[in-house]
Amino acid sequence: MKISTEEIEKIAHLARLELSNEQKEEMRSSVEKVLVWMEALNEVDTDGIEPLVHITEALNNFRPDEAKPTLDRTKALNLGPDTNDQYFKVPQVIE
Repeated sequence: MKISTEEIEKIAHLARLELSNEQKEEMRSSVEKVLVWMEALNEVDTDGIEPLVHITEALNNFRPDEAKPTLDRTKALNLGPDTNDQYFKVPQVIE
């Protein structure tokens, strides 16, 4: 399938891309190759083939949600270089 430079320019505009003439030609060639490949795939007989939803049969293998002990506030604050009773002190970043 042939695609024109004008169509590439339209696609580039929609994608907010600025392409040089050389890049437009490269893109036109690449898009044509993809479209030729897609035409070849469209010729494959897929009647009776179920759509593939997942590669494997495994679905949503989540680990159990179990509560575990965490580091308490005092121990965590003792690990910091500069703290008060409740928070880590950090340098001011907003004036």
